[in-house]
Order: sequence, then C-alpha cells, then structure tokens
Amino acid sequence: MPASPKLLTEAQLLKMPASAYMNTEQLAFFRARLEALRDEMLANAADTGEHLKENENFADPNDRATVEEEHMLEQRVRDRERKLLKKIQSALVRLDSGDFGYCKETGDPIGLPRMLARPTAEYSIEAQERHERKEKLHA
Repeated sequence: MPASPKLLTEAQLLKMPASAYMNTEQLAFFRARLEALRDEMLANAADTGEHLKENENFADPNDRATVEEEHMLEQRVRDRERKLLKKIQSALVRLDSGDFGYCKETGDPIGLPRMLARPTAEYSIEAQERHERKEKLHA
C-alpha cells in the first residue's frame, strides 16, 4: 500500500494564493480533519454508552443525585456531538460533490480562516449573520 501524501499544516494552507482555494491539497487536509473529528466523536459516544450502562447503586441519595446530574450533563454533551456529527457528515458529502468551502447561499468562497475555525461551515460569515438575524426576528 503506497504511503499517503503528507498533509499540509494550517500555516501552509494560509500561505497559499487565493487561486489555490480548495485545491486537492486543501481538500485532503479538510477531509482528514473532518474524518478525525468524526472518529473522535464516535469513540466518545461509545465510551458514554458504556459509562451510562454501568449500574451503580448508592445508598446515599446525594451520591445518586450527583451521578444522575453527571449522566444528564454527559448526555447533553453527546446530544450536541450527535448534531455536530450530522454536520460533519454533510461537510464530507459536500467535499465529495465539490461544494465544500463555498457558501450554500451565494456560491462564493467561504474562506480558509473560517473553514479552519469551523470546517463544517456552510455559509460565508455575511450569509450566516443574515440567517441568524432572520432567526431572531422569527423567534
């Protein structure tokens, strides 16, 4: 099996000219980042499942309440991760279709700094702000 090409660093990505936006190397970088994030989330979910299955009996109601509170918090974190998992899957689909890194609303490049900060981003900052303003108005 041939060795996979060495992935670029964030600094190397940012030094690339604008004309290189979402070239093969950049797409490989983001695919690796998204897949690593997905794998980490799946591992966390498996750990949580095992942890929640452990039946601990506590005679002290305070101990039981503490454990239940910890479980509730853990489930909330996993719920957020489950939502992020859907966004990661969607980003991988966009990567395969050639739409990754481009705003779903305008078709313009989202930009490397934003994609590095939020690799699941679907909208440019301006379009995202418009969506958030609309949500506030309709809430």
